Amino acid sequence: MAKVINEVSQWFWSPEIWLPPNVTWDSFRETIVVKNNVLEPTDFANFSDLWYPVPLAILVIIVRSWVEKKIFKPIGIWLGLKDHRRLYPTPNQQLELAYTSFNKLSKNQKEELASSTQMTYIQVERWLRQRHQAELPNTLQKFCETGWRWIFYTGILIYGFICLWNKPWFWNIRHCWYDYPYHQVDRDVWIYYMVEMAFYWSLSISQFFDVKRKDFWEMFIHHNTTIALMMFSWTAHFTRIGTLVLIVHDCSDHLLELAKLCRYVKYRKLCDAIFALFSIIWIVTRCGIYPSWILYSTLHDAAGFIQMFPAYYIFNTLLGTLQVLHLVWTYFLIKAVHKALVKGGIDDNRSDSEPSEDSDHENDKKSQ
Repeated sequence: MAKVINEVSQWFWSPEIWLPPNVTWDSFRETIVVKNNVLEPTDFANFSDLWYPVPLAILVIIVRSWVEKKIFKPIGIWLGLKDHRRLYPTPNQQLELAYTSFNKLSKNQKEELASSTQMTYIQVERWLRQRHQAELPNTLQKFCETGWRWIFYTGILIYGFICLWNKPWFWNIRHCWYDYPYHQVDRDVWIYYMVEMAFYWSLSISQFFDVKRKDFWEMFIHHNTTIALMMFSWTAHFTRIGTLVLIVHDCSDHLLELAKLCRYVKYRKLCDAIFALFSIIWIVTRCGIYPSWILYSTLHDAAGFIQMFPAYYIFNTLLGTLQVLHLVWTYFLIKAVHKALVKGGIDDNRSDSEPSEDSDHENDKKSQ
């Protein structure tokens, strides 16, 4: 068994897959000179560095908890959001088992439950509805979660620009391919990568403890795909192009979170204005800059500077898949914009539909 694992490991980590021709992993364990710059082994991206984001993610979760409780919860209450929990229905083991066992109960199943629990059909429906609503986050909870993401996305965007502003590849993308793969990873770039990965690790972990949303698995796949892309680019020494992918994607996220914050406190006009700005920046960065600047360079410029190898094709396939996702998400974004124009507002489609703050208490009273 150990021999099989060793052979699989050797095949997986073969430099013929991960690195250009005539380059081996030992090439990064020696002191080399690139354009009169003496580069030590510690100057390069090392796979072992990818362990740092995992414990760092725990720290991110702790910071998030503090920010939500100590900053955004008081702000939300000050802005008029109510701090209350929805009531769970009267405990009923049979109904609880049915609720947790089936994603959606049919009419026949509800009638059978009514008969076996000696309740009316309407009482069963009301119990299931209240049970469902009890697990939905209230507006204050969503305000706090969104506030944390807004702070992170805003902070990492600012740091990203500070980090890349004096980097030659930020102004001339061909520097992503000059002297590849012998690219020094500066300390600020190292921090940029590690913090981004730690954040997405924290989202993947906290999903299992947060109130579950209807897009739980979609977001779980999204977070882990992002982590995989970053780990892949780090391992294959595509760190320069990786930082550009990060900065392009960070440009619009903070605006979406800010629009949600405004929506939760019912600043509708400001919400719509920010959402419109978000839509423009999203389309410009992800459907304009990303394909014309980054994808063009990885598909066209790179061919003139590096020899092709399997990891290069895999990386481009992943980047191309990301662009396909951009187009799909843009389609839904345009639908949301159209809906906002027609109905006069945007919705947070990530959450299950829930009643308003005022109707929460009304439903609780009726259930009692």
